[in-house]
Amino acid sequence: MRLIFSSTFLVMVLLSCTKKEPNHFADPVLIKIADLQDKRTTDSLLSFLHSENAVYRKAAVLALASVQDSLAAPSLGSVLLEDQDADVRRAAAFALGQTGTFASANSLIPSLQDKDHLLVSEALKAAGKCFSKNDVGILLNYPATDSLTTEGLSWSFYQLGLRNLSDSLIENKAKTFLEAKYSYQTRLGAAHFFSRSKRYGHSFEEVIIEAAQNDQSPEVRMASASALKKVRKEKALSVLADILDKEKDERVRVGAVRSLSAFPVAETLPLLMKALVDKNIHVAIASSEVIKNVITPDQKPEILKAISSANWRVQANLYEAILSVDPSDKIVEDVKAVYNKSQNHYQKAALLLVLARVTSTYPFIGDELIKTKVLVIKSAAAQALTKINGNKDFDVKQKPAFAQLYEQAILDGDVAVMGTIASALSDSTFDYRSIIKDYRFLQTAKKKLSLPKDYEALHPLEEAIAYFEGRKKPEPPKNQYNHPINWELVKSIKKDQEVLITTTKGEIILQLHVEDAPGSVANYVDLVRKKYFDQKFVHRVVPNFVIQAGCYRGDGYGSEDYSIRSEFPMKNYKTGSVGMASAGKDTEGTQWFITHSPTPHLDGRYTLFADVLNGMEVVDALEVGDQILTVTLID
Repeated sequence: MRLIFSSTFLVMVLLSCTKKEPNHFADPVLIKIADLQDKRTTDSLLSFLHSENAVYRKAAVLALASVQDSLAAPSLGSVLLEDQDADVRRAAAFALGQTGTFASANSLIPSLQDKDHLLVSEALKAAGKCFSKNDVGILLNYPATDSLTTEGLSWSFYQLGLRNLSDSLIENKAKTFLEAKYSYQTRLGAAHFFSRSKRYGHSFEEVIIEAAQNDQSPEVRMASASALKKVRKEKALSVLADILDKEKDERVRVGAVRSLSAFPVAETLPLLMKALVDKNIHVAIASSEVIKNVITPDQKPEILKAISSANWRVQANLYEAILSVDPSDKIVEDVKAVYNKSQNHYQKAALLLVLARVTSTYPFIGDELIKTKVLVIKSAAAQALTKINGNKDFDVKQKPAFAQLYEQAILDGDVAVMGTIASALSDSTFDYRSIIKDYRFLQTAKKKLSLPKDYEALHPLEEAIAYFEGRKKPEPPKNQYNHPINWELVKSIKKDQEVLITTTKGEIILQLHVEDAPGSVANYVDLVRKKYFDQKFVHRVVPNFVIQAGCYRGDGYGSEDYSIRSEFPMKNYKTGSVGMASAGKDTEGTQWFITHSPTPHLDGRYTLFADVLNGMEVVDALEVGDQILTVTLID
């Protein structure tokens, strides 16, 4: 039998299929729990742990994971051991890891025997965050028998490595997890363990080399290539050369380039020079950063040849490399000539930091600091001027001139300049207390600042004032609760709301996670609707790490007169994760970043509120100074 549908019916069917479902904040109880999290009200959240509804118990547990109140650990431990719902117990394990107390560790130990392997995996990860040195043996002897518990154990070792609690026994256990028979997550955890752990040794040489060259995942190869810097043997160097020659994924090549810094530059220079002309700009930038830190006078002639044809970031790094071994007037004048000719504010900012290598350039830098109206250049000039204090040839007789410049710049009122210079003034190794007797200008400047907008300037100023008054350093200021979540806005956001970012390099589509981070998503959506992000610049790009945007100043120092709360969902930073930039917990505002690759050291520390759905190739192509043309919600 033929079925005949009218065009109107077909349209209705298509609309019903494409319609996004509302988010779970249609439930007023979930709003109440999230609002208590936003207000950091631990006692009231604890009461929901006894709710008959498992959804509410889980929401309260995850809320406590963001609050991170150590007083909640005993109650979370009871939930972990006694709750009948597996999802609630898994959330409790995560929350205990976020709390990271002695009570958390004690509660996690019995859960490692649970029959729910998803729970055990989460508990193992949490144990790595809070177990003491005395508890490490529990993890070493844990009999992981399936992929889930093996993944959890691998990531627990990673956490121990971050905390400098690893040893040769953990290394020997972790290196087996790099074998091809293990799951992607197990291998990734092990690769990041070796990349991030502070230990050096050769016991893991063969497995790291094998993973860096042959693992099926480029993300495992990438982290393994980064770990080769700890092998420091001729064989590892030949492997790095092979990776730079044959590896297709630029992230792996970046990892290999950075590992070259551990070897004698006389042996690595041909590889670094080759990487300077890599087809991917991030590889070239990484190479120039290594050269800047390892160059000797012998390499100067070859580096000079590469300067003229280099990308501006690469060029700045190479100029700085040369000035570090030959601070000649000729090179200084060349840098000034490029500076004066450039119309790129970010290039000019980078070149001022290059000139800081040479103490005699301070009048030029100081003049730029005082006269420029371009905030990117102004903040860079302040950084450059303070860096000169650490130069070997810095003469104490120059301090009065610097002190005068510092006072003038601080009273000028730019927050980035205030924070940067105040940090230098409070550095006892520079001893400006012996030069500056009247420091009332610091107190005058402080009166112009307020929280949360000026958070990054206020604390350095307070430290500087305390230093001149002979007091101990004050505690960092805490942002007060000042920006309640707009719950009507939250309820209006689709569960899987998408966002279109149009840049000078192409388009990126994000998917927002309103149910996991309602405050951050509502803030982002509000700013999008106000066109706040339109015409802003990508002000930070770290190869194989992040691109960052959302600063109205364009230099990373821009904040508005509010801050939002940190939200730590039970999610991991992977390639294309979108997080909120911050200067510490509960200081987020308008700046956000997108990751180039898995960045597990950000997990549970920075709000993850979205992921890239399409356009990672655009994210990877973005450079400092590229522009975000528009950001719009996709209906």
